[in-house]
Amino acid sequence: MKNITLSIDERVLTAVRRYAAERESTVNGLVREFLTGIAVNQDRAREARRRIRELSKRSKARMGSISWNRESLHDR
Repeated sequence: MKNITLSIDERVLTAVRRYAAERESTVNGLVREFLTGIAVNQDRAREARRRIRELSKRSKARMGSISWNRESLHDR
């Protein structure tokens, strides 16, 4: 595990310490959880995009020719 240094306003730190204590955690724990969440979500999104590309390549569906234009979509 790596250590990092953050600069944060004293008022913000006080509020976050209070928040962490109410949740039986620490500021370090909150930051670790937040950053882990970002990494996990990015990994899941990357995998979802990869899977969509894979499914798209294997799909037998094909687009037909375009038979409409922008103006016809807005005609009433």
